[in-house]
Amino acid sequence: MSLLKRSAAVAGLAAACTLALAAPAAAHVTVNPNTAVQGGYAKVTFRVPNESDTASTTKVEVNLPADAPFASVSLKPVAGWTMAPVKSKLAKPIEAHGAQLTEAVSKITWTASGDAAIKPGQFQEFDVSLGPLPQVPQVVFKALQTYSDGTVVRWIDEPAADGTEPEKPAPVLKLTPAGATDAPVAAAGPGVTATAEDDEGDGAGAWLGGVGIALGLAALVVGLLAYRRPGRGTAES
Repeated sequence: MSLLKRSAAVAGLAAACTLALAAPAAAHVTVNPNTAVQGGYAKVTFRVPNESDTASTTKVEVNLPADAPFASVSLKPVAGWTMAPVKSKLAKPIEAHGAQLTEAVSKITWTASGDAAIKPGQFQEFDVSLGPLPQVPQVVFKALQTYSDGTVVRWIDEPAADGTEPEKPAPVLKLTPAGATDAPVAAAGPGVTATAEDDEGDGAGAWLGGVGIALGLAALVVGLLAYRRPGRGTAES
């Protein structure tokens, strides 16, 4: 194989790998945004895509964790859908607005009416306002998605300890301590805080790196062209 053909093969392999890495993961029920601050209130959106080619999504059920209850839960109406929050008695009362609460919303069910069902190739969003957010690292909302053909998809798998995504991941809202958003974005090393100047330096370095790559490719092309030209050394000597 010539050097030119070998270079083309390497470039093709690199492009294929890039496309493979960029391929989107299978769609599933998610909560957006997926981060919030402990102790505050948040409006979150449960995004429900339809993964079936033949059936429509007619019901969505989201379970709120019993071990990290919310004192306040408000729902935004969705056209063509009825919503039914269910309250459950708490094992341990919680305090909110100067009062002791012995029950809290533990489940929300949205049911489609008529033509409002989520059809193949479509998605729907369900907004919920809740709080105060508990003092825990994350909240897992286990969800059930029911299709018109009777299929029920259970998005209930909790995050794996090794960071890999489970087969049917539950929506997860990660919670950070109050004030943590003011922390440095990144650390350049022990005791060193990244600043805006560091970001500018990184941008300049990336630009210079790009220039270097371009020059290297140009040199490779010139070298290949020179390699392919008929030899002239003997005649000139």
